Formats: sequence, C-alpha cells, structure tokens
Amino acid sequence: MSDIANQSFVRQELVPERPAPVKTTGFVGFLRTRMFNTPTNILLTVLSALLLWFTVIPTVRFLLIDAVWTGTDRNACLAENAGHAVGACWPYVHAKFTQFIYGFYPEPERWRANLTFILAALLLLPLLIPRLPAKGLNAGLFFLAFPFVAFFLLHGGGLDGFGISWIASLLSGFVDSVSDGGRKLVSAGEVTAVIGPLLVLLGKLVAALGDGLVYVILPLTWLRDQIQASSRPVWADFAATAVIVSALVLFWNGGLRRGPRPLVVCLACFAGIGVVIAAMGLDRGGLPIVDTRLWGGLLVTLVVSVTGIVTSMPVGIALALGRRSTIPLIRIFSIAFIEFWRGVPLITVLFFATYMLPLFLPVGFTVDGLVRALIGIALFAGAYTAEVVRGGLQAIPRGQGEAASALGLSWGKTTGLIVMPQALRHVIPGLVNSFIALFKDTSLVSIVALFDLLGSVRASFSDPVWSTPTTLFTGFAFAGMIYFVFCFGMSRYSLFVEHRLNAHSRS
Repeated sequence: MSDIANQSFVRQELVPERPAPVKTTGFVGFLRTRMFNTPTNILLTVLSALLLWFTVIPTVRFLLIDAVWTGTDRNACLAENAGHAVGACWPYVHAKFTQFIYGFYPEPERWRANLTFILAALLLLPLLIPRLPAKGLNAGLFFLAFPFVAFFLLHGGGLDGFGISWIASLLSGFVDSVSDGGRKLVSAGEVTAVIGPLLVLLGKLVAALGDGLVYVILPLTWLRDQIQASSRPVWADFAATAVIVSALVLFWNGGLRRGPRPLVVCLACFAGIGVVIAAMGLDRGGLPIVDTRLWGGLLVTLVVSVTGIVTSMPVGIALALGRRSTIPLIRIFSIAFIEFWRGVPLITVLFFATYMLPLFLPVGFTVDGLVRALIGIALFAGAYTAEVVRGGLQAIPRGQGEAASALGLSWGKTTGLIVMPQALRHVIPGLVNSFIALFKDTSLVSIVALFDLLGSVRASFSDPVWSTPTTLFTGFAFAGMIYFVFCFGMSRYSLFVEHRLNAHSRS
C-alpha cells in the first residue's frame, strides 16, 4: 500500500486556463465563420467589398448626394450653376412625370386613366389577399367585366351594336372574304398555263362555298338588319343577345329541371352589363374617343403587361393539355403552335401582328394597332407558359388520375380539381419568372410606334428645355426604379404564395 501511495501523483498547482471559445454568434461571429474563415472566402469578401464600393457608392452619390432637387429648366442642372458636380436632375422627372405616366393622353381626359387605375387596384387587391371573401365574384368582375369597362374608359366611344350585330358582321365579312378569295383563284387560274385548270376548279369550289355560307348565316344577318333599323339599335341588340344567350344557357343546363340558378346568374350578368352601358352612356356615343396612338408611358406598359399575363394563362394551360392529349390532331397542332412561337423573337412577333395580321382579317374588319400588339404578345407568352405548365403536369404522379377515375370523376373534373391545382403549385416560380420577363419585354412595343414607359422616357430627351449631360441617366434611372418596384413586388408575392401553399415541402 505504501508503494502505491508513493507512486500516485497529486497536482500541487492549478490547471492553466483554457483559451476562450471562438465567437460564432452575432455580427463578429458571422464575419469570422462566413466571410473570413478560409483564404478563398477572404478573397471573395474583399472583391465583393471593392465591387460594392465602385458601384453602390457612385450610384448613391449620383441619385441622392450630388442630385439637384429643385429647378424650372436645364440651367438648374448645370454644374456651373449648381457649384458642384451634378448628379441626377430630379426637376426634369418632376416636369415630365405626367408624360411618363400617361404619354400624350389628353390632359382633360386623364381622369379616365386615373379611374381605370383605381378600379384595377380595388378589384385586384382583394384577389391577392387570401382572407378576404367572395373570390369568385371578384375574379369574375376583374377578368370578365373590368377589361370592357377599362376599354371604354380609356378609348371612349360607344356601342353600335352588342352581340348579335357584331357576330353577324364578323361572319358576313368572313363569308365575303371566302367568296372573293375563290374568285381571285379563278382569275389566277385563267392566266396560268401549268396548273390553271386546277386553280379554276379550286376557285369555283371556294366561291361556291362562300355563296352557300351566305344562306347559312342569312337568319343572323336578317336579325342584324332588323336591329339596326330599330329606333334604339343598341338596346334592341342587347335584348336579343340576352334572350338568345339565356336560352342557350338554359338548354345547356338541361332546362329548369336542375333549378333556375344558371338562368338567374345569366340574367343578373346581363342586368349588370346594362347598368354599365347606361351609366357610361355607351348607347349615346359614350365618352370622347382617345386614339391609342396618344396612349403612352406607364399606362401602356401596364395595359400590355397585364393583358399579356392574364391571357397567356388560359392559352398556356390549353396548349399544355393539348400537347399531352391522346388525340393526334390536337397534339400535333399544340406542338406546332408552341414550337413556332418559341422559335421566333418577340420583335418579329410584334412586326407580324402589327403589319401582317390585317391581311388575314375578313373584309371590312379592322383591328386597332395596340390590340394587334396585344394579340401577338398574348400568343407569344402563351407558348412559353404552356411549357412551364407542362413541366408541372409531368410532376404529378399517374396514380392521381387513376385514383380519380376509380372514383368515377370525369376527365374535366380530374384535370380541374385534382391535377391542375397541384401542377400549378409546382410551377409558381417558373410562372412568375415568365410574368416578370413579359413585364420587362413590354419595352419592345416602342419598335412598332407604341410609347410605353421606356419609350416615353426616350421621347422626353428631345425636349431642349431639359437637355443636360445628366438628363439621359436620370430618365433611365427613374424608369429602372419603376420596373424594379413592379418586378420585385411580383417576386415577393410569389414567395408568399409558395409559403402559403407549402409547395416546397412536398414529401
């Protein structure tokens, strides 16, 4: 025992203190663990700091520190008058602000554009806030009623007819185009030596088809003539259209056996349309007409982008479903449509819609230049949206559709209630990315003489009253801030929707 006690060791002094642990929390910890923990991160941190120093600092100096805030003309934004290096010339933006928002829209009529903005905000915001009720009614007002109200508010004018007259005139022009086309083929065949007889035969068949269609649409054209001969053609056409559409709705829903609700809803819609027509005076000429060539600025940017975004969704969904269809004709048409519109640049589409589309319209039927651009952008965006939606459809397991079929659901209910909602949840980032790209691509409409926000900014540079060395950069900076606000808002809202739907946490 004594040997063991002699061999044991008893420390006679205290153990030295250990060094304090490295701090890993707070700002110092963040710098130590994320930015200066390795030589590579140190180098990247230094390069990033230099990049921010040479970009952010000059931008802040230009926009805020060296900027000129008051003035009445270009003299206030000259360095010799300001006494220092001049940055942004904000008096120029203040003087041209209305041009940036409305373009050359007549000043006495700008209340119509303001009212359109207010109505759009009042109808859109409740759709974006999940907790607010009556989403169906609000969506119907925004997507169906608001476009017509906005058109007559912004463009003005009245109604020469309502539904029957418009359809009859369109079909009549189409039939006349078919007949004229057949006669032109006959004339071309008579002077052609090689395939002349074939062209003559084809032309006679087409002309005979057109002449036969005249008798097919004769009841519709007769009703149009009777409506136009009445004392109040707009209301006569409105009443005839309401009766015909209500009868079709009643027939489509199996008569009154399933209840009168579809008929009541249809009549209520027509009653609301009648109230709008009477309130805006559309039956008496309506508001003064403002040609779309006078529209410009943010007004055109919002009209083009919102129309393109809203119309591209149904077009894209239809094309995506058509590309996955088992019917060869529908599948081939959808594939050809998507690949054609994705294979040409948007500039080409705008030129085609503006200058070539009128050649394919029926005789006597004209389309406004802005509407032609809207049609081209909608089809172009729809092709891209179709591929985004198709990616979401491919992510849905086949068992979802098979389970729905086992429960007895039809294809329409399976697609609308089960497959499509899940597919759209998967592709929210892709859809919003397409919408942001479309919002920025609206600046290309200036090529076809439509002055959007960027076009109005560039047009303002020609004013000699505000011609300074910094006017150009100030205008583009202001336009860039507006684009950033809208695009950043869309991206933040998409993240909110993703978080709410938990699209990222699927197991």
